[in-house]
Amino acid sequence: MGENKNPQKKTSTPGGRLEGRVALITGASRGIGAAVAVMLAREGAHLILVSRTIGGLEETDDAIRAVGGTATLTPMDLRDFGQIDQLGAAIAERFGHLDILVGNAATLGVLSPVGHIQPKIWEEVIDVNVTANWRLIRSFDPLLRAAQAGRALFVTSGVTQGVFPYWGAYAMSKAALETLVRTYAGEISKTSVRANLIDPGVVRTLMRQKAFPGEDPLSLATPEEIAPAFLPPLLPEFSENGTIVRV
Repeated sequence: MGENKNPQKKTSTPGGRLEGRVALITGASRGIGAAVAVMLAREGAHLILVSRTIGGLEETDDAIRAVGGTATLTPMDLRDFGQIDQLGAAIAERFGHLDILVGNAATLGVLSPVGHIQPKIWEEVIDVNVTANWRLIRSFDPLLRAAQAGRALFVTSGVTQGVFPYWGAYAMSKAALETLVRTYAGEISKTSVRANLIDPGVVRTLMRQKAFPGEDPLSLATPEEIAPAFLPPLLPEFSENGTIVRV
């Protein structure tokens, strides 16, 4: 786990609804992950930011400090599954629990007929969008249970709601993620932990630009505009479990 760039003891912005809580977000270097991280910091949470891009993490950290928050930067490739276990151990040693887990990181892969997808690309999509989230659950479930009201939220997509030709790898991975999270939610139903999914809808991100290069990005909602929708499922009073919040 990376060094906290803000060495002050303060770990939250006073008066926020998440004051004193510890939140981990994957894919936090840009887009939705970065916007949600800043929003949670504004609510008082201390952020653990996970992404492969160090420069992007530093930019998110700057934005968090600008709103009075603090963050711990954790450069990591989620396909290095052993690092996820190591991160779980580091969080256990430093904080003893994890209040919030946001599984946001994802990869599009390629838009292609199913039979034309290269095995390497298929495996990458499964690794990042499904297996990494399973490894996060596996590593952080004890830490979420150790919190007073652990909350886990995973980002899904509307592509699971119909048949979208050429979206096979991505759509399949998100459908698998939904099943994974709902199964986990059933297993923790008698605990204080809650696990849910969120579909942010059509958002102005690099992934969206890759999928629709001719689209006018100014016609789409920004990550900052949809970030507040992530807050309710992460609050201690949110009691629903195994549901999908659609923005």
